[in-house]
Amino acid sequence: MTIEHPDVFHGLTVLTLPQPDDPLPGGLPAPDSVAWRLDCAWKELAFPELWEHFLGTVDPARVRALLIGPWWHDEYTSFAPVVEQVAADAHRFPALRALFLADVVGEECEVSWLEMCDITPLIDAFPLLEELTVRGGGDPVPEEEKLRLRPVRHDGLKSLRFESGGLPGHVVRAVGASELPALERLELWFGAGWYGGDATVEDMRPVLSGAAFPRLRHLGLQNSEIQDEIATAVASAPVVARLESLSLAMGTLGDAGAQALLDGQPLTHLTSLDLHHHYLTDPLVSRIRDLCARAGVKVDLEEADHWDPEDDESRYVAVSE
Repeated sequence: MTIEHPDVFHGLTVLTLPQPDDPLPGGLPAPDSVAWRLDCAWKELAFPELWEHFLGTVDPARVRALLIGPWWHDEYTSFAPVVEQVAADAHRFPALRALFLADVVGEECEVSWLEMCDITPLIDAFPLLEELTVRGGGDPVPEEEKLRLRPVRHDGLKSLRFESGGLPGHVVRAVGASELPALERLELWFGAGWYGGDATVEDMRPVLSGAAFPRLRHLGLQNSEIQDEIATAVASAPVVARLESLSLAMGTLGDAGAQALLDGQPLTHLTSLDLHHHYLTDPLVSRIRDLCARAGVKVDLEEADHWDPEDDESRYVAVSE
């Protein structure tokens, strides 16, 4: 699977801020009409300079959505100074409702090589934030440059998404321990153990119990090497009854996980079930497809992959390195 830059974020068309020597013909759009993306790649401009250019060019008080792309212009650097700088200026962004941290694709830096940090200060700095997407996390970066999160209380956050090739278990536990009463959408990409994805089903228990996030309507537990174990846990998880959509996609889901879903609690109340990039045999694909068709559930079973049933190591997740 190829990770791409989003064209739309928080319902707004994404526009990369032109750098000082490359102005946009016709001038810039209204600050609140687009989602602004900042990108230092391929330009001799450090993030502090780009940030000051942004604040001086676009009225920050009207910005509704912000994406932080590559924050380096030569060698990879830690995301920590970016967190510090953006958090320090948070008071200048009263209208900000959506934030994308590390909107970086493989041509710029592999997802597991991104040098992340503790992102908690940014969540604390924007109490009115409604949508947060974080990309990155995993090995082989040094310990101090790995993705970290502390449990938080945030009353505004409605959508939280971690895109990772190796999501640390402590981040999953911090999510489950957070108080997010408004949260409606949660998506976690767990990744591969080789790249630091060491989360277990036990780490997910607070989410699966349904007690953590009472308004949750979409749950994505995906891109995992233990997708069968996750599916088995989901099959009896109390949270499922209140969901409108569920994703167990991008991982190593096989017949054991699919059978657990079929034998477990009803999924026929869902509007959509995403299982794309899977390792199901044709009989299980047919059974799930037929069940969903009868119930009117939109199901995604695309990207079926072939594997050796006697060799579980031949299965792989969609996003790792």
